[in-house]
Amino acid sequence: MKRTLLLSLTLIAAAAWFSACNQSAKTKEMVKKELIGTHKGKDVFLLTLTNKKGNIIKLTNFGARITWIEVPDRNGNKENVTFGFDTFESMIKGDPYFGSVVGRYANRIAKGKFTLDGVEYSLALNNGPNSLHGGPGGWHSAVWNTEDGGKSKVPTAVFTLKSPDMEEGYPGNMDINVVYTWTDNNEIVIDYTCTTDKKTVLNITNHAYFNLHGAGNGDILDHQMVIKASRFVPVDSTLIPTGELRPVEGTPFDFTTPHTVGERIGENYEQLLLGKGYDHTFVLDNKEEVDATVYEPVSGRLMEVITDQPGVQFYTGNFLNGRMIGHGGKPYNHRTGLCLETGHYPDSPNHPEFPSTLLNPGETFKSQTIYRFSVK
Repeated sequence: MKRTLLLSLTLIAAAAWFSACNQSAKTKEMVKKELIGTHKGKDVFLLTLTNKKGNIIKLTNFGARITWIEVPDRNGNKENVTFGFDTFESMIKGDPYFGSVVGRYANRIAKGKFTLDGVEYSLALNNGPNSLHGGPGGWHSAVWNTEDGGKSKVPTAVFTLKSPDMEEGYPGNMDINVVYTWTDNNEIVIDYTCTTDKKTVLNITNHAYFNLHGAGNGDILDHQMVIKASRFVPVDSTLIPTGELRPVEGTPFDFTTPHTVGERIGENYEQLLLGKGYDHTFVLDNKEEVDATVYEPVSGRLMEVITDQPGVQFYTGNFLNGRMIGHGGKPYNHRTGLCLETGHYPDSPNHPEFPSTLLNPGETFKSQTIYRFSVK
């Protein structure tokens, strides 16, 4: 009897060991990790995630960023549809935000100042008179800790970071966890989790640029947009919100029905002139699963954006000028990429009428954004 029990336990243990080894091998097939450089004394890795359809995305722990998204068109031809660079050296020298996780506060804070409980905090001014994207030493510039998804059955990468109290002027020690999952349905699922030990403000996003023709292959003016937002956030000459939430109806900002990016971008409308194109937060209605769609009719590629956040910053690459050379030696010219950065509104800490961006000790911030790729 004891021998039978011992044999059974041995077989169970062997099966568990084999299953663990098999899963480990599958994980290595789904997530490949290679060293591409060092920065600030830390190793920088490139992670290649491959789903069951054979489509890949590439991530790096420098800025916890997306640097490659390779998906097929309606004829099965694959192209990379996001901005990035071929080497770590060019990444360091290039645009600091391409595909990166941006924090502690994505977007702008007026005059680099906000007040919490009577204490005024001062931030670096890195965008004219304002602070942008967490300052020059924000999370986009950090080397994050990284690991694969372990027992996950789909390709997954986990990035973690500790942001110390008063880093770039923000109060509180913050722990940040960002998980990228690349599903077999060609969805990039981004899960954010943040905690703090002191009252602070938080607005986290991903700053990927997209061109569904293929990155560097012409402009995005023919891309057809839908944004499920009945209002947007007007700004002043320094792109700081005026406080108004303006209805999109009757304006070039009405994307509740399909319009191409270029259809109205050149109109003599004061907000387009201030932003030199679209560079505004749209107030999402959050009534349907999909909050925004981008369709490129030549390739047939479709991107859907799904988020639990109250807004999305729609930016049309107005300040791209061709000086940055991306994947395959292709320059990133004016309006050759668009961003849909999910999150809160700009300068919310100075606008109590906006949805709150406060995070208190004992609370856990959780959010999810999905970029889903398909064809039609």
